[in-house]
Amino acid sequence: MDHSARKQKLRACLPAVAPSMLKCDYGNLQHQIEQLADDGAHVLHWDVMDGHFVPNLSYGAPILKSLRNRTDLFYDAHLMISDPARYLDDFLSAGCDAITFHIEAVPEPLDLLRRIKAAGVLAGLSFNPKTPVSAIAPFLRETDLVLLMSVQPGFGGQSYIEGSAEKMKELREAAGPDVVLSIDGGIGPDTISGPAAAGADLYVAGSSVFGQPDFGVAIREMESLAREHGPAYQN
Repeated sequence: MDHSARKQKLRACLPAVAPSMLKCDYGNLQHQIEQLADDGAHVLHWDVMDGHFVPNLSYGAPILKSLRNRTDLFYDAHLMISDPARYLDDFLSAGCDAITFHIEAVPEPLDLLRRIKAAGVLAGLSFNPKTPVSAIAPFLRETDLVLLMSVQPGFGGQSYIEGSAEKMKELREAAGPDVVLSIDGGIGPDTISGPAAAGADLYVAGSSVFGQPDFGVAIREMESLAREHGPAYQN
């Protein structure tokens, strides 16, 4: 699949909830992915942590690659690692559809963004709660996706940081309507409406999906709220 096809595939399902695989049952991973697909998920969000950029470890490219031929869901890889360029080829070969890395790890991101796009994959930038929108604004024309962290990255299950909707609104004004905007951290039925109204497209959700008895009900409830409160251009 080329860059254009991947962008079209993602845009066709927006607004969407992207279950965060950080909160899945790792002993039952393949079954849970199949269950998410059956329950209406379109995007899987893979949080990759190296124990350096964030104080936690998760999974790497071999896990993603081992499951790639078992699902056609969109693979959204979020590299919370110190040296994403070093591992880029591994995640490309793992079959990722979008690869997002942090401006805090790569302050001059243009070369890496262009490498990702040249490989036919969507290129994303992420930024932490204390990083201003102005830090990524110069690079928005080269990004397909921007991920706003609404918690401090490193651990699942944290509470949503108040004020993130206002930051999303500032980001949307800077990015315009063509960049997919994602938000990650504390997203659930009680918090999704603010970012939706501010212009978010993609909502990474961990506990509010995997902590519920029915994944499909949880996903549909949040996506319905996102459509209800989101701006007109999303509909």
